[in-house]
Amino acid sequence: MFIISDECTSCGACVDECAVDAISAGDTKYVIDPDICAECGACVSVCPCDAISEE
Repeated sequence: MFIISDECTSCGACVDECAVDAISAGDTKYVIDPDICAECGACVSVCPCDAISEE
């Protein structure tokens, strides 16, 4: 399962990379829906602030 930390700046790079639309805007940062996430890790490589990691 992948999570987005508080380091997220809401740039949206991960949203465009997600093939299954599991990432959406939350109150203060983007969030990943674990029920939709395909766990491919594509979002990790495009995050400019390294805010996405595997839990």
